[in-house]
Amino acid sequence: MDKIDCCDVATYGPRGGRTVQWTNLNEQTVYENRWFRVNLADVRLPDGRHLDHFLIRLRAVAVATAVNEDNEVLMLWRHRFITDSWGWELAAGVVEDGEEIESAAAREMEEETGWRPGPLRHLLTVEPANGLIDARHHLYWAEGATYIGHPEDDFESSRREWVPLKLIPELIARGQVPAANMAAGLLMLHHMRLG
Repeated sequence: MDKIDCCDVATYGPRGGRTVQWTNLNEQTVYENRWFRVNLADVRLPDGRHLDHFLIRLRAVAVATAVNEDNEVLMLWRHRFITDSWGWELAAGVVEDGEEIESAAAREMEEETGWRPGPLRHLLTVEPANGLIDARHHLYWAEGATYIGHPEDDFESSRREWVPLKLIPELIARGQVPAANMAAGLLMLHHMRLG
């Protein structure tokens, strides 16, 4: 097995060998609403067989937070009824038609937390479940934020708090940041600010 040089990740790519690629030959929408589409794809496998594969095409998701001068990150404590679980998250929502992703991230943070971010910086873009869902999540962060009042969307979370970045790895390890996109962004922020 080939080893990857951790310092040369940018140039790592295919190195020959067997190519395994699934090919989407045709796709039909079986359900659609303003947030997502459920499609059924006719997929050709590498050995020539065909597979009916359901997939979800989701609008782009914008995520935002801020880190203050005390190295605390703005987070929301919320319940997710789908998994019946509680956890820490960042403000997030779908990007509306014609909206810039960065603007959507700032809007979501303001609506869900009551804090207006300073100038946003792109942190990372991830695909949380790319075997089933086409859902790009774009994460942004700001150095500081200004409190503008009680959040418009206060029904989204039980509380909004500035959580010390130094606690992030432990919170993730204990399962208190259950969303993979949020965990990835928070770990990157932790590394950038404290690592």
